[in-house]
Amino acid sequence: MQRSRLQWQCRRGMRELDVLLVAYLDRRYDQAPASEKAAFRALLELPDPQLMSYLLQNEQPAPEFADVVDAILDRTGD
Repeated sequence: MQRSRLQWQCRRGMRELDVLLVAYLDRRYDQAPASEKAAFRALLELPDPQLMSYLLQNEQPAPEFADVVDAILDRTGD
């Protein structure tokens, strides 16, 4: 998937999500293993309420998203 498309998908219109997703894309995505990249792309397909619940830690992410959610949250504090 083209980086410009991923950048566009990271812009959700909810500031909290935008900040977390764009930071991950800029800081970690290019170096991430293929499995993490695939999980990130799949995560971007989720509806905003579900995505927000995972990233704001209101709900435990589904197992297929747990590692990438951890990576997104860890990398935003840099």
